[in-house]
Amino acid sequence: MDYNQEQKQDRKTLLWAALAVLLLLNLVLVYFIYHEKQENLAKDDIITAKTEEVLFIKTKLDSISQELDIKIAEIQKLGGSVDSLIEMKNQLEKDKLELKNMSNYSASGYNKKIKGYETVLNEKDTEIAQLRQELGIATTKNQELNEKVTGLETEKQQLADSVTNYSVQNRELAEKVTIASALRAENLTVNAVSAKGKEREGGKYKAKRIDKLRVNFSLAPNAVAKQNEKEMYLRILDPDGAVLSDMATGSGSFIHDGKELIYSSRQTVNFTNSGQSVDILYGRGGIPLKDGKYAIEVYSEGFKIGQGDFEVK
Repeated sequence: MDYNQEQKQDRKTLLWAALAVLLLLNLVLVYFIYHEKQENLAKDDIITAKTEEVLFIKTKLDSISQELDIKIAEIQKLGGSVDSLIEMKNQLEKDKLELKNMSNYSASGYNKKIKGYETVLNEKDTEIAQLRQELGIATTKNQELNEKVTGLETEKQQLADSVTNYSVQNRELAEKVTIASALRAENLTVNAVSAKGKEREGGKYKAKRIDKLRVNFSLAPNAVAKQNEKEMYLRILDPDGAVLSDMATGSGSFIHDGKELIYSSRQTVNFTNSGQSVDILYGRGGIPLKDGKYAIEVYSEGFKIGQGDFEVK
């Protein structure tokens, strides 16, 4: 009876220890998910700020274009020359087209151009006033122009409201696309391969019978993800949290959320969106594995796409 009680006590102790390890792993996972979310939010803020900046520039150019049309029409009525304004209008349209090419975009350059256009528009206001005086344009004509300007300001405000709405929609769409394009590793299993090539499954293995580890999982279909070659990074963490690695057998490092992480092994996979099965092998390189529970992590394209575990006893 004493011996059986000791066995029961030992089992309880092991069970509590296993629960504690699982709890710790869950806490670590929650931390990494929270950290990854914060990094993604920061990136989204940068994208949103850039988009809003470009849209603001476009709004200014559209506003200047409308003011140019008004001044060209007004000066023509007054009998003045509009050649320089037409030339400026053509250049402004070129600037609006070039704004679509983000690789050549420069906020300072466009702000400088906008100031130049606004300076010319202000000069034309003076020219128009002089033409009116010379031709004896009545005060009612000036009132008509003011009404047009007021209408233009209303259009500018409406356009600014549209820009704000577009920015919100763009941020929401970017978040949805980023999340939707992430791959997902399903049904992850870890099998032990002996030096003689015999493979064992079940998730619990003796250290002396492990020469290699074969990690298998299936890639869930994803219509949003691109069908191309994708790098899969496998990380195997021992019971102390250290990553198993052997540079001589293919281990290395990769960047995830701006940080360098060590991987145990990697595999290039041609994603076909067909629920395909993926195998990644890791050879321990003659280093014995300690007893305890090991964690498995799989990364691809900046996302942690799957996880699992196995036990060495």
